[in-house]
Amino acid sequence: MSQYLEFEKSLAEIEGKAEELRSLARKNEEMDVEDEAQALDKKAADLLVDLYANLTPWRKCQVARHPARPHSSDYIGKLFTEYTPLAGDRNFADDHAVMGGLARFDGQPVVVIGHEKGHDTKSRIERNFGMARPEGYRKAIRLLDLADRFGLPVITLVDTPGAYPGKGAEERGQSEAIARTTEKSLQIRVPVVSIVIGEGGSGGAVAFATADRVAMLEHSIYSVISPEGCASILWKDSEKMREAAEALRLTAQDLEKLGVIDLIIPEPVGGAHRNEDAAVEAVREAIAKMLGKLSKTAPDKLVEQRRKKFLGMGAKGLAA
Repeated sequence: MSQYLEFEKSLAEIEGKAEELRSLARKNEEMDVEDEAQALDKKAADLLVDLYANLTPWRKCQVARHPARPHSSDYIGKLFTEYTPLAGDRNFADDHAVMGGLARFDGQPVVVIGHEKGHDTKSRIERNFGMARPEGYRKAIRLLDLADRFGLPVITLVDTPGAYPGKGAEERGQSEAIARTTEKSLQIRVPVVSIVIGEGGSGGAVAFATADRVAMLEHSIYSVISPEGCASILWKDSEKMREAAEALRLTAQDLEKLGVIDLIIPEPVGGAHRNEDAAVEAVREAIAKMLGKLSKTAPDKLVEQRRKKFLGMGAKGLAA
C-alpha cells in the first residue's frame, strides 16, 4: 500500500520505519530486527483502526476517491461470469466512461452497468475519469431496454464525480440523456439493484442509482454536488470543502438515516483499496441478499414500489 491519503501521514511513517528495518536486515543478515518490526506493524494496525473508526465526511471523500480503490471493472471481473460487454448508443459513439453488458451473477443471467474511471493515466483519459457523456447514458438506456425485454435483473455500479460538463456533451443533450435514463430505470419491470462503490456525484450518479434497492459501500459518498463545487457556490471559496462536506450529508451513514439508501456495505479496515477481495465479497453478499428479496415481487409491484420510493425520497429525514 504505497498511496497514502493526507490524514494517513502518521501511518505512513510507522509502516515506512518497519519496512526500512526489514530492508536493512535483508542487507545485513546478522541484524535481528523482526521483533521491533512486528511491534511497529501492530502499532500501525492499531492506528489504522483508530483512523477509520470515525472518519469525517471530508476524509470519507478522500477514501472514496482513492486512486487504488476498486472500480467497476474490478467488481465485474470478480463478481460476474460470462460477461459480454455491449458497446455504443446506436446513435453517435461508444462512451468508455460507461461499461456494461450481459453476464451471470451466481449463475443467474443479469445485465450489469457501471461507471469506469480507469486505473492509470492512459485508461483514465480513455475513460474520461468516469464522467459519462450523453452517449454513455444512452448506452445504459439500451441495456435497460434489453433487460426489460428479456426479463433480466439489472445491477448498476455507481462511481463518478458527475456527468461530463463539456460543451459538446451539452450540445448533444446531456441533461436529456440523464433524465431519460432515470425515466427508463423507473419504468422497467425487472429488479434493479444499485451499489455506490466510490463517488456518487450529481445527476450522473442518480441516473444509475434509480433502483429498487440502493446500497453504498461504507466509505463511499453520494451527493448532488461535490464538496469543492458546493464551497465555490456558497462561500466563493473551494478551500471550504471540509465545511461543505459536513453540510451536504453525503456519507452512507447520513443517507441511510435520510432514507435515500437502503443498505450500508461494510468495508475492510482501511477501506476497500486495502483488501479488494474482502470488499468484493461483501458486495457479492449484498447483491445476492437484495436480488433474492426482489425476485419474489411481481413486475407491476416492482414498478409501483420503485416509483413510490423515489417520490417519497427525503420524507424520512424531514420527519426526523
